[in-house]
Amino acid sequence: MSRIARVDFAWGGGIVALALGATFARQLGYIDGDTVIRLAVGVNGLLIAYYGNRMPKALAPSASARRVNRVGGWAMVLSGLVYAGLFAFAPIPVAVAVGSGAILTGLAATLGYSLWLRAGARAV
Repeated sequence: MSRIARVDFAWGGGIVALALGATFARQLGYIDGDTVIRLAVGVNGLLIAYYGNRMPKALAPSASARRVNRVGGWAMVLSGLVYAGLFAFAPIPVAVAVGSGAILTGLAATLGYSLWLRAGARAV
């Protein structure tokens, strides 16, 4: 198994372990349900930031693809951190609405930049 696959499985296992641990702590009365939701969903924002950071490091066949990877990487890192931060500190309804908007904005920025580069390449 490749190193990347092991890291991916570790992330997945860590999220499941965190969710199960938080649920168990809730059943014991150590934390409340709101904290379980914040932990389980907020860690997804950190995962998005991690993969956004990894994105530009992937091999790309052309200079345009590398530029899109860099912009997409930054967009996903920032939107993932906003998402995680909102689930850590904002009320849950606000975190869901604004956090989802942050992720969609990061995706839209990446798609918009790639379409802009594609249009520029056709014009030349």
